Parts: sequence; C-alpha cells; structure tokens
Amino acid sequence: MKPFFIIIVMSLLLISCSSESEKSPPPVSSEKSLFEELKEQTVKNPNDADAWYYLADLYERAEMFSEEVDALHKVVAIKPDKGYAYMKLATAYSRLGQYRDTVKNYLTAKKFFPKNPLLYNNLAVAYGKIGKLEEEIASLKQAISLRPRYATARFNLGVTLLKKGRRGEALKQYEELKKFDEGTAAFLKKEIDAARR
Repeated sequence: MKPFFIIIVMSLLLISCSSESEKSPPPVSSEKSLFEELKEQTVKNPNDADAWYYLADLYERAEMFSEEVDALHKVVAIKPDKGYAYMKLATAYSRLGQYRDTVKNYLTAKKFFPKNPLLYNNLAVAYGKIGKLEEEIASLKQAISLRPRYATARFNLGVTLLKKGRRGEALKQYEELKKFDEGTAAFLKKEIDAARR
C-alpha cells in the first residue's frame, strides 16, 4: 500500500507543478512603459523635478546620455539645490566625452559635497582629459586627504605625477599604496618602471 500512496503523491505533485507552469506570470511594467509613464508625467507637470530625475535615470540605464543630460538640466533648472543631479550630469557629460562640461558640473557638485573623495577623484580624471594636470594633482590630493586609503586616487596621483616627470613623488604614492593595497601598488610600480624606460 505504501508504493501506491507514493505514486498518488507523485502524481499530485506533477499535476500541481504543471498547472503552476501554465499560469501566466503577473504583469510586470516594462522599461519602455515606465519611460512612457515618466514622459507623460513630465508633460503633465513640467515642474516635477522628481519625474525628470527618474527619467534621467532611465536614460542612463539605456545609455541614452544626451537625453539624460537634457533631463538633468530640467532637474537643476527646477531645483538648483539638488546636488546629486550635478554629479549625475558630470558623469553623463564624461560618458559623452565632453570633459569641460564634466569639470563644470563636478565643481558645482563640490559645493554640495565638499567632503566626497570620489567626487574629487572623478573631477581629477576630467581635469586630466582636458590637460589640466596641476588641477588634476590638486584634486587627487584632496581626495586622498579625505580618504587616505583611497587606492584608486593614490594610483591616479602616481600616474599623473609621472606625466609631470615627478617620479620621486610617484614612488611615494607607491610606498603608501603598498601599506594597504598591494595589487594596486603593483600596477603603479609597473607604470613607474615603464616611465623609467
């Protein structure tokens, strides 16, 4: 009688599993419909900074950076004190290769986030893209002063110092990196050794 019971239980499980798989999944809002919803919201209420901000976020996810920039400009026009929008603007401009606008927006964001080491590191990278190496160095030093164990900023500073021919200072960054991030330190050492040749 036990085998018969097991067969019945197994049959019931198979039936319940097959009926579950035939059910359609609950409707999920697609990204496109969310775009449409937010676009409608911005048409209905063009002063809804939050709707513009969320729309910009969707544009970023879709890698539509020009549209993201346009939406973020609407955000800061409505709410000029929305500091994070300037950070996102800087990132979007960077992705578009428009580094002067990247710098401009990071400098504005700096007013809202004066103690954000990531901001200073990213600002430094943008300065480097437009050939302002002294500004790049100053921004990297600011990032490191805010977070002394910021490996990326130390690496970037070492590389920038090498560009300026300041090998001894780059070596100091290498020595500091070795204390807490041997992997990043090794990459910087390769850059230093390559610059010697």
